[in-house]
Amino acid sequence: MKGIVLAGGTATRLFPLTIVTNKHLLPIYDRPMIYYPIETLAGMGIREVMVIVGGKSVGDVVELLGDGNHFGLDLTYRYQRGALGIAHAIGLARDFVGAEAFCCVLGDNILRGEPLADTGQEFDSGPWGAGTLLYRVPDPERFGVAELDSDGAVVGFEEKPAKPKSDLIPIGVYFLRPDAFDVIEHLAPSGRGELEITDVLNHYIPGRRLFTRVYDGHWTDAGTVPSLLRAAELAAEDDAAGRLAPPTQRPLQRRTDEVELPPRVDA
Repeated sequence: MKGIVLAGGTATRLFPLTIVTNKHLLPIYDRPMIYYPIETLAGMGIREVMVIVGGKSVGDVVELLGDGNHFGLDLTYRYQRGALGIAHAIGLARDFVGAEAFCCVLGDNILRGEPLADTGQEFDSGPWGAGTLLYRVPDPERFGVAELDSDGAVVGFEEKPAKPKSDLIPIGVYFLRPDAFDVIEHLAPSGRGELEITDVLNHYIPGRRLFTRVYDGHWTDAGTVPSLLRAAELAAEDDAAGRLAPPTQRPLQRRTDEVELPPRVDA
């Protein structure tokens, strides 16, 4: 499988923190936010990842992550102009993905739990066309909510319902195959002018072609100040319990005055 991280957007819910920087560069405990989705993909055994950038500080994101070698990854980048939606951003990766299945993780999603290698392999080797992870929350009315049938299969997603039909919400981890790009091409923008990932997932519900698994680790997005604090708390708890590996270290760039010059040869 290949991987995609979405790291664009304007992040207005985090103003004024994001007036001058990309929200994915904000610190969560001891590392930048974007390290977490990168580590999620690396934990699946994925090695080729495209980072979709946009908004402010694009160059800083590239400078921070580089070519990805220090993560054990091969990173490439693509620019998204404006807030045109998750599905639109995924559509930019068509040439990168080629004929492979892939996993897209939203850049502000923080997952703390066991690596998802088995989950990714299950999707990759299975018959499903698309998939997502579900997570139980105490306040599902704040999110898109999964509606299940008597067998536990998802039959639809309802956005911020007054009376939720379950406590399960889809989180920002999406499994897809190359035919999803044709689905995206035929989407109509939503009322907010974006191509919605929910519309892509809904396409695969008939015929039970949608893969879902309940994530049993800890999850939060980090798109608001309270959730940003919650993400830091999760990381701190894992660190105290010995479950948080040290942040990946960037290779140090040598200053020009440290470069070894060839021996002087006198005439």
